[in-house]
Amino acid sequence: MSKIQMMTPIVEMDGDEMTHILWGMIKEKLIRPFVDLKTIYYDLGLRHRDETDDQVTIDAANAIKQYKVGVKCATITPNAARVEEYDLKQMWKSPNGTIRAALDGTVFRAPILVKGIEPSVKCWKAPITLARHAYGDVYRNAEMEIPGPGKVELVYTSAAGNEQRILVHDFTDAGIVQGMHNRMSSIESFARNCFSYALDVGQDLWFATKDTISKTYDQTFKLTFQRIFDEEYAEQFKEAGIEYFYTLIDDAVARVMKGEGGFIWACKNYDGDVMSDMVSSAFGSLAMMTSVLVSPHGYYEYEAAHGTVQKHYYKYLKGEKTSTNSVATIFAWTGALARIGTINNNPELVAFAKKLEEKTLAVIESGRMTGDLARMTTVENAQVLASEEFLDAVAEEMR
Repeated sequence: MSKIQMMTPIVEMDGDEMTHILWGMIKEKLIRPFVDLKTIYYDLGLRHRDETDDQVTIDAANAIKQYKVGVKCATITPNAARVEEYDLKQMWKSPNGTIRAALDGTVFRAPILVKGIEPSVKCWKAPITLARHAYGDVYRNAEMEIPGPGKVELVYTSAAGNEQRILVHDFTDAGIVQGMHNRMSSIESFARNCFSYALDVGQDLWFATKDTISKTYDQTFKLTFQRIFDEEYAEQFKEAGIEYFYTLIDDAVARVMKGEGGFIWACKNYDGDVMSDMVSSAFGSLAMMTSVLVSPHGYYEYEAAHGTVQKHYYKYLKGEKTSTNSVATIFAWTGALARIGTINNNPELVAFAKKLEEKTLAVIESGRMTGDLARMTTVENAQVLASEEFLDAVAEEMR
């Protein structure tokens, strides 16, 4: 069988632990037998990031700017325990945060629906897509331990040397302090990405923050969204028969739990991180969610929305069988291949990506699935497959 040709490569970013093991299996079993795979490869495993002082992450982000499409494996964002475990030079920042800041995009995450895995929120009937701002806030913060009594101030010094100061807190004992920032250009890109995506898929768009408490920071997000909607998108939304509205984040959570789904929920960076995990878990599994970073400059980065599955990796190293769900990682590959196929007007590659997604879900619907899904499925007599067995089943369906 002749393989499907790729006209231009995609940027491939390898990762850590069990997802790294599955990454190689997916390429060898599900892609390379059918596609003449072309990638620009970067190793974002924690050890290599440490060896390069994290320059490899910056290089990968710049490569996406050149080649337009990237696909990323799950990676470790180290905490103190990981610094000790891997003997790191320092506690490196999230590679996702670094890449997202470089590309200045919005992360859209949506659950992967499959028959036999029913949402735990019974009223949900259609996917809920989380649109997460991908720059700034707590992910680009500055933090300090306060050893004792004293004042902490925010100070802005203009290019002309003029100063503005505001008191953060007058400490009477030890404490901690955190500073966050965002950029107007990034907030505006976030808003336009969300409005454009809503028009593309024909779904209502919600945006939620906490402007009643954060009367400058969060309110700037709220006012920017409303201004751009009124000036650029209101008529298009009206013609498409869809709605945009703003609500407080706590009100949005209450509405979501009582809604039927089928809408886009836009959130600031941290809110989107937390709420996308909540939505994906309630729809079935963290490993059943697509994630794509969409940049206003025409860059796309696809990834799985979950972590590196550390516990399974330790079992794998001992030679024990694991039953690790690889669906989100498969869909990261199919998303990237379909996107580069669309860019290059390569319908064969687009059709292959769609077929691989269909066959992956067909295996689950036939009753063959990994342990996380078997514990919640409504399919009778489900067969639990080991990690590699599941990929072999999909490969057989593809053949």
